[in-house]
Amino acid sequence: MTTTPATLRRGYAETAAGQIHFMRIDGGTGATPLLLLHPSPLSGIVWDGFMGEMGRDRIVVAPDTPGFGESPPPAAAPEISDYAATMADLLDAEDLEVVDVMGYHTGSLTAVEMALCCPERIRKVVMISATIFTEEERASFRTQYAPKSLEEKGEALAQSWAFMNRFWPEEPDPARRWDIFLEAQRHHAHSHWGHNAAFNYDLEKNLKEVNHPVLILNPEDDLWDYTPRAAPLLKNGRVHDLPGWTHGFLDARTSETATLVREFLDT
Repeated sequence: MTTTPATLRRGYAETAAGQIHFMRIDGGTGATPLLLLHPSPLSGIVWDGFMGEMGRDRIVVAPDTPGFGESPPPAAAPEISDYAATMADLLDAEDLEVVDVMGYHTGSLTAVEMALCCPERIRKVVMISATIFTEEERASFRTQYAPKSLEEKGEALAQSWAFMNRFWPEEPDPARRWDIFLEAQRHHAHSHWGHNAAFNYDLEKNLKEVNHPVLILNPEDDLWDYTPRAAPLLKNGRVHDLPGWTHGFLDARTSETATLVREFLDT
């Protein structure tokens, strides 16, 4: 199959939660469109290179979920079910009847919830990592990601950048790592909303209810030890370990990741 890069366009869609910013590539109609959902507290920026690769032969849409990137925040802190409903509105606005959905951390939970709340709209699900926690682990993560004051954030900015370099080590371009770092600082007043929604979501319970084919990619990131717990919960799926891969792999290993995802989606 011969493919060529397609043009990326940006736009806003009207949803019940307000306007949603998205990027879209119309790379062909031979494959099911792909919806990409980012981790918190980032935006669709994390999918830039991967989106271009997958957009060679299909429609690819990467939104900024409410309150992140270029999407304004909703009136109140959302739950994962709210994010899923907003993404369904986006599909309506963009005339996408059925899609494959791929999520990254918080985005993975939204992908699962979409498979449950609008199963007829979702064909296959790809997750990057899975938050299967004990109550003690969940409490520890809540403490780790508790919101900080502006003074605390300002004082810790250099430490946060040093942490980013350790946390996102596979990113081959330091300038892009800086851009991703700045994106995480962007919406300081509600940047913790995505994490709170993730910690409130019972993935263990809900993943058992998903009938769709599911592929869970397990890079060696901060959820490496927790993600394998998802394997026995899957009715129709598997966990694919990626030892040595970690945050930044979408840019460092774009082609390899696209091959893995394509093999799952197109077979």
